[in-house]
Amino acid sequence: MKVLRGGIPWMADALAWAFGLTLAVLARHEFDLVDVPAAGTALTVLVATVLQTLGGHLQFLYRGRYAFGSFHEVRAVFVTFLVTDALLICFAAFAPVRPVPISAPLLGGPLALVTMLAVRYLRRVQRERALRPDVRTAAKTLLFGAGDAAAQLIASMLSDPGGRYLPVGLLDDNPELRHRRIGGVGVLGGRADIAETIAGSGAETVVFAVTNADASLVRQVRRDTLASGATFKVLPSVGELLDGPVGVGDMRDAQIGDLLGRHQIETDLEGIAGYLIGKRVLVTGAGGSIGSELCRQLNRFHPSELMMLDRDESALHAVQMLLRGRALLDDPELILADVRDAETIHAIFAERRPQVVFHAAALKHLSLLERHPGEAVKTNVWGTQTLLDASIAAGVERFVNISTDKAANPSSVLGYSKRITERLTATAGAVGTGTYLNVRFGNVLGSRGSVLTAFNSQIAAGGPITVTHPEVTRYFMTVQEAVQLVMQAAAIGASGEALVLEMGRPVRICEVARQLADQARNGIDIVYTGLRPGEKLHEELFGAGEFDVRPHHPLISHVDVPTLAPAHALMLDPNQEPAAVIAELSALALALTGMVAVPRK
Repeated sequence: MKVLRGGIPWMADALAWAFGLTLAVLARHEFDLVDVPAAGTALTVLVATVLQTLGGHLQFLYRGRYAFGSFHEVRAVFVTFLVTDALLICFAAFAPVRPVPISAPLLGGPLALVTMLAVRYLRRVQRERALRPDVRTAAKTLLFGAGDAAAQLIASMLSDPGGRYLPVGLLDDNPELRHRRIGGVGVLGGRADIAETIAGSGAETVVFAVTNADASLVRQVRRDTLASGATFKVLPSVGELLDGPVGVGDMRDAQIGDLLGRHQIETDLEGIAGYLIGKRVLVTGAGGSIGSELCRQLNRFHPSELMMLDRDESALHAVQMLLRGRALLDDPELILADVRDAETIHAIFAERRPQVVFHAAALKHLSLLERHPGEAVKTNVWGTQTLLDASIAAGVERFVNISTDKAANPSSVLGYSKRITERLTATAGAVGTGTYLNVRFGNVLGSRGSVLTAFNSQIAAGGPITVTHPEVTRYFMTVQEAVQLVMQAAAIGASGEALVLEMGRPVRICEVARQLADQARNGIDIVYTGLRPGEKLHEELFGAGEFDVRPHHPLISHVDVPTLAPAHALMLDPNQEPAAVIAELSALALALTGMVAVPRK
């Protein structure tokens, strides 16, 4: 079979030399067959064939190394041609009896090369056409976006004979790309031309193929697509894809995260890699929504050791399955421990000596903590201080405390406790040798217990969807994008800072509920229940006295955090009546910070 595969290109190349040299000799003698040196021409063709064969053998051209018509084969063809033609010119020039005019290899060689390449090109086109989806069954598809993701997606579509999608055009707002063609598919217009292009091309589907676009653009393209009668699909955001290739299998229906949480994010991968590659990295709360995504994205930077700590064994099972594709639970990378257990935490840090710590473990459900504020003291406040003490003792190089927008002008137990952890982290930065910083952001779409999860559960149960207030707004970001910025913030933040992530514009919760209700098959009602204790109508990213300053990254603000002596936090009494615990938390969170106490609902 290998001989057969090599024989086809060898035969094509031999015939190409015969064609090129013969045509050159005929042209030199003005196609007068009487004057044509037939024997000399035949000898020259024979010599060319022998030289091409030897050169091709050395280049593995006829030994099955290259696919016929591939770019690697073209390079080997060109190298072999150069050597063969040079030797052929020498043969014609210095032979005792010149077999053909010297112009024959000078002109016939390039003709032979063009013929060789033309044969390969035609064969490549034939093969690519054979791999295209069947036009009778595949849905005509437009791609919005003409970048790298679209190029990969088109290549994937055009290499599947049984594929369901046939690309017929591209849409892109960049005027410089208006004449671009990818795999034979041309750019037909921009977002303003969606309806016209769908009608003119007969497209049944539009795929949003911009992996770093804002959610507002996704919403607009989706709205115009659906209004034109076509179906709408998206590629995942760049945070979901990481560095993996894009294919048809990545296409999916638009999710609420695509419509609300997408942000254009550019990260300094070299800067992130600089503090992660080869380091021992510990993630607390590794089984949670943010913690597990942190582990997934940290893993790409090849730390020397990735330690995943959580008190939930099922969550550790899930995160190991996510990262490794198996979950035998027998690897030391999994650490079953509770941040409230100071003795165990100190022993773990003394033994494993982490160099970078991402602290994502926390109690986060606002209403539940309002009823059990003592648990917020034990986990959020004391647990964080335990980790800070252990990190200082172990010489941790970088400690990142995951905070929340509820720490800005806090009004709830969750907000008070997280503001205290920000201040405790700032204190550790003042006394420790490493960098200790906070990262603050809002609601994460799709995280466990998020409003989106609750709404989907209510829809599955037949409704109604409950919303606290018709005017309540929240900031949203997908977990992939939040984690990207967390890692970027850790690279540029300084001790004592809280880095505030850009969350875009706040979104009305009732609009989220209405979009989800509209997607449900059966009619779903929306019921307003009133704000809960400690809940704000509108969240804030910055507290009083904090300013939006972005010296290093356009999506990351830096604010200074006042310190707080750990002794004050350790004096909290979690066993008092809830009202007393809340009062102590509020006083401690706001003491000498410049922030204001927001009236509690």
